[in-house]
Amino acid sequence: MKSLIQQAIVFVCFTTLAYGLQNGLARTPPMGWLSWERFRCNTDCDNHPDSCISENLYMAMADRLVEDGYRDAGYEYVNIDDCWSNKTRDENGNLNPDSKRFPSGMKALADYMHKKGLKLGIYGDFGSKTCAGYPGSLNYLEKDANRFAEWGIDMFKMDGCNVDISLMKKGYPEMGQYLNATGRPILFSCSWPDYERGKGIPVDYQSVASHCNIWRNFVDIQDSWDSVLKIIDYQANITDQWGPVVGPGNFSDPDMLIIGDYSLSVSQSQAQMAMWAILAAPLLMSNDLRTISPEFREILLNKEVIQVNQDPLGIMGKRVLQIGKVQVWMKTLQSYEYAVAFLNEDDYGMPKNVTVQMGSLGIATGIYDVQDIFINKDFMDFSTDDKFSILVPPEGCRLLHLYPSELRHGRF
Repeated sequence: MKSLIQQAIVFVCFTTLAYGLQNGLARTPPMGWLSWERFRCNTDCDNHPDSCISENLYMAMADRLVEDGYRDAGYEYVNIDDCWSNKTRDENGNLNPDSKRFPSGMKALADYMHKKGLKLGIYGDFGSKTCAGYPGSLNYLEKDANRFAEWGIDMFKMDGCNVDISLMKKGYPEMGQYLNATGRPILFSCSWPDYERGKGIPVDYQSVASHCNIWRNFVDIQDSWDSVLKIIDYQANITDQWGPVVGPGNFSDPDMLIIGDYSLSVSQSQAQMAMWAILAAPLLMSNDLRTISPEFREILLNKEVIQVNQDPLGIMGKRVLQIGKVQVWMKTLQSYEYAVAFLNEDDYGMPKNVTVQMGSLGIATGIYDVQDIFINKDFMDFSTDDKFSILVPPEGCRLLHLYPSELRHGRF
């Protein structure tokens, strides 16, 4: 086991040195809240004052992050998405927030977050206009980077609508340089590879990882189980392209957590949370924290799942087996540990009994204690030579955390 973990540490160190964006951020996948999937581009505050894109919405979510335990669990970013700005730049070419919906201004909103121990993220676009038609950053990259730093912004998501996609290989790195040059640590979220993928352009993930802290690589998530599965399958089929450059400082972003919205059941929500943990994905919720049901809040605050996601090695898990409709994923963790997820795609309505030999999943030979996270069940002194049987719920997941038995020391 020692040689295996040493190899993992060397690999991660090499990855960070070779590709890591040099801003010291995203050493583990960022966690927080993002408005887009739940609230979209609702700017009608007269008729929808509680759900329109406004400073009140973001302050309300910040309050819930603090008071309901999300901040203490690691969710620290409150991210604005599209539709926040005026429809045009001012006479000096600067971006400004809509004065009716953000009357206090962005600096005051950032200060509000910082006083609560949170961070503020904002949205922009590399093109002439954002996807919703607001001013983009084309020809204004440096000006916008400086504007965001003046406001105290902590994360910047740059989309890629309304622009020649061939310019992205040059434009996104330039924006990363301008953000760094401000002297303010601003986590850079890029949509660059998703747009190249959509046009069939080969993506250079080494370059992406050298200029972006997190990057989108596939279609937007929608509020449906089918959308979650589609994203997971895409990740599984193309992991080899970006898995080697994922690690502290840069992570692949499969998009938002939709747990607590309208469509996912409890079992499906556990599955999304588990799979995002296995993928070392950013945990950016898009839901209404003011009305979320307790069972979904419990999933989002599950310390054991978050621990798997936030493992300091930052290794992205991979699919290692497909048994009928059940996918088996494995992720290497620190301290000779592993996480294994069994994802059942079947909607037949009955659980699937799956039997595997743990050693066949790429786990180092040895004796392990196994924690079954969602059902709080433990198995002691389990050998990788033994066969392990598990019942996986339909449209659901079982997530296991494996600890070397000799290192247990009363962990359970």
